[in-house]
Amino acid sequence: MRFYDALQLDPAILKRRIAACSTTGEKAYYWAAMAVRSVLIVAFAVGFISFLSGVFGADNTPLAVALFCILLGIRFVNFGYCVKDSLLTLAAALAILVLAPSAAAVVPPFCLIPLHFGGFLLLLWITTQHPEMGNGGLYSFAYIYLTGNPVVGEALFRRGLLALTGYLLCGAILFFKHRHQHKTVRFRHVVRKFDLTRPVCMWQLRMALGVSLVLTAGQIFDVERFMWMGFACASLLSAYPYPGNRFTRFWQRIAGAAAGCGAFWVLYLLLPESMRPMLGPLGGLCLGFCTDYRYKTAMNCLGALMLGAGIYGVRGAVVLRMADTLLGVTFGLVFAAVFHSLVAVRFLPAPETEQPA
Repeated sequence: MRFYDALQLDPAILKRRIAACSTTGEKAYYWAAMAVRSVLIVAFAVGFISFLSGVFGADNTPLAVALFCILLGIRFVNFGYCVKDSLLTLAAALAILVLAPSAAAVVPPFCLIPLHFGGFLLLLWITTQHPEMGNGGLYSFAYIYLTGNPVVGEALFRRGLLALTGYLLCGAILFFKHRHQHKTVRFRHVVRKFDLTRPVCMWQLRMALGVSLVLTAGQIFDVERFMWMGFACASLLSAYPYPGNRFTRFWQRIAGAAAGCGAFWVLYLLLPESMRPMLGPLGGLCLGFCTDYRYKTAMNCLGALMLGAGIYGVRGAVVLRMADTLLGVTFGLVFAAVFHSLVAVRFLPAPETEQPA
């Protein structure tokens, strides 16, 4: 395998190849590919996000982060229907990500649940026909992150321009990478297939309702960094096939958050002040070697806590991260159980794994 081709592989695939290697040289080759891949992704992220933030303003950095993630994902995963309809879908998805989170910051509290539910369900419906491919986690992350960082006025106008820029970049990649796939499948076929007897549709409904409730609760009760609570809840509800192993995710999320918070606290106190900003990129580098959900959770804490420490101090950020995580996964666990007993069992008489379309 060429080194360039190895760089395109997911860490899970690279680790399987390493395990199958019979010589030390082969193992070193794939370890090197994994390391170079991680460095390149972090370097590209820093350059891409810094450039867009410089052009469109630091208050729009969250959308730059979301666009970076979409840019990486859309190279490999499409929406499951023809490219013409997919380009329209991408525009609609970015419009939701720009408008719904900002609207949620100004509408009356009684409007929050229908706003979040409608926006999030539509986002999942148009982008995630095969949750096992990861689109659900990608777009839910973007929605929650932007809900926690809304803008209004002139900054919202700049966010719209940034979304247009992101659309041109991501749309070009979507077209050139996937224009020959699913040529006969139109979006109207997806509309006709919506049926709550299908596990993927039940998964979409559960995700949308659960995330809309936890975001609404966070906003109404003024929970600090409520988006962290939303991330934890969405992570638990995103398990697929439906209903997924909720208890495993519950404990893994808590364990990963605890490990990440502990590692951040120790490193923050040990490192000189000039080197502390490197904790975010360090988490990104380490993430490139992770395949286990717990370790990914831990590494994601480093960048989030680095931002939080500047606002709440290191101790406050760590305590808040753990508190929001516990609230999010506990809410998700209880909600999933109630949803399944009151809604899902009426449409899914027996747990089944949906066959690929």
